[in-house]
Amino acid sequence: MKVILRVDATPSASALLLRPWHADDVDPLIGAYRDATLRHWTGLAVESTADAEEWLELQRRGWESGERLGFAVYEDRSGDEGELAGNVVLKRTGSPASAEVGYWTAAHARGRGVAPRALEALTHWAFDAFAVEGLKRLDLLHQIDNLASCRVAEKTGYLFHQVLPAQPPFPRDGHLHIRRAGGPA
Repeated sequence: MKVILRVDATPSASALLLRPWHADDVDPLIGAYRDATLRHWTGLAVESTADAEEWLELQRRGWESGERLGFAVYEDRSGDEGELAGNVVLKRTGSPASAEVGYWTAAHARGRGVAPRALEALTHWAFDAFAVEGLKRLDLLHQIDNLASCRVAEKTGYLFHQVLPAQPPFPRDGHLHIRRAGGPA
């Protein structure tokens, strides 16, 4: 399955291009993970070419199995792929009626609406692409002290559902936000 999603530019933000990760993303991925904030929230270190290649292989296998559909988010400037701005992912395990979404934003792109715009595109695509399989609900989880992720959830219509107790690999309690098919646009 080859999926490319596009998000139109706004008066204050570049267009976005969301596409499956590939081998050319090694250097941009390493660059994004130089950010201590990103490493803190994801609990992952991508410090070398080998680390990046391993992570990209996980993304490739996720698409192959259909269980983890990760998209590199690039700023699209004048039809050219610009700088890596982030990642969004749809995790499909268990019941076909629900899935989980996740995301991160590169340091240079934070505060510019990249995460909510990319997540909104992923959300619409997921509900459209998997409606026939019965997808009705998307879950978004984040650590309770990740206020930026809470704002992204709220901006994209993922309603707060409950506090979840800490459990590995997450050292703190978390929030569960839910968006249902046909929910906010």
